[in-house]
Amino acid sequence: MPNESAHTVHSYEQELEHLRSLISQMGGLVERQTSQAIAAVVDHDEDAAIEAPELDPRVDDLERQTEALVIRLLALRAPMAGDLREVVSALKISGDLERIGDCAASIARRALRGELLSYPVSVTGLRSMGRLVQENLRRTIDAMDRRDPDLAREVWQSDMAVDELYVSMFRELVTYMMEDPRNIGPCTHLLFIAKNLERIGDHATNICERVYYAATGRILPVVRPRGGIADQDI
Repeated sequence: MPNESAHTVHSYEQELEHLRSLISQMGGLVERQTSQAIAAVVDHDEDAAIEAPELDPRVDDLERQTEALVIRLLALRAPMAGDLREVVSALKISGDLERIGDCAASIARRALRGELLSYPVSVTGLRSMGRLVQENLRRTIDAMDRRDPDLAREVWQSDMAVDELYVSMFRELVTYMMEDPRNIGPCTHLLFIAKNLERIGDHATNICERVYYAATGRILPVVRPRGGIADQDI
């Protein structure tokens, strides 16, 4: 009987480790997708623009595996306290990671539009925004892998800078469109790219909230720091 109990505990720990591995794999893939999507836009990297969407099925498959494992753990293992928080948070984190992958794929697809390739507008703003979003996502994945609540809170607080860059780009691109109707098409694509970057930032902060809760049992404030009009859809 003691051996059976020890085996059950060992099996349960293995399943928890497998859950962590699935989430970590998803994090690595969407971080790669985001990097490629940004390169596709600011560097006109066609290979990156093609590869980013191709990673989507792998991210989706990992999300399905995560969901199945979470259901199994909840149904058969009845986790408690910190383990329960981690298992439930993993389900929500996987959803945010999947959406980050979708945003990155959308950015990469738009990067190949002919209007953008020939449009003589500076991508300095997008480059700055992309760099910041990429850095925040990297630190989010680190916080997730290390289950580090302090780093998670730090990244959560830094999302305001992403929002402010988005607002600045929004205003600049709308001005271009008002000055010349021929700018409407390419500027619209750039606005959607900027919005997807801003959404990646939002999903990253969602993940940080889950990491913080799983590690501490406490919930970060309901209203996160935000800048300008970044919460408005276009």
